[in-house]
Amino acid sequence: MASRSEDWLRQAKSDLELARDLAESAHFEWACFAAQQAAEKAVKALYQKLGADAWGHVVALLLMSLPKEFNVGRELVDRAKELDKHYIMTRYPNSHASGAPVDLYTEAEAKRALENADAIVAFCEDHLLR
Repeated sequence: MASRSEDWLRQAKSDLELARDLAESAHFEWACFAAQQAAEKAVKALYQKLGADAWGHVVALLLMSLPKEFNVGRELVDRAKELDKHYIMTRYPNSHASGAPVDLYTEAEAKRALENADAIVAFCEDHLLR
């Protein structure tokens, strides 16, 4: 099976750019979700490079399951854990006690999600270019 790592990384970068655009237009909940998606796809690019498929959407778990030679640090895993909280909560009103995600997400949360995704995408890209 041919590696599709470059495709996964390109999509991750595109999702990250979308997250920036969404944050700039005050769609903070969708910016957080797109940032999570960017990180997820970047990590899945690493798995593709290894010749493996990665299933699931928990970025922290995907990072922790990489071979030890990737030296995934705790800080990066913590960033992923923050992003993972945006996978469902950003999209579904019934994931909150009341209110819709559009009413609950802030610019600061979107900014932090972008910072976290930037770090994970950069980590993955660095390992893909080796």
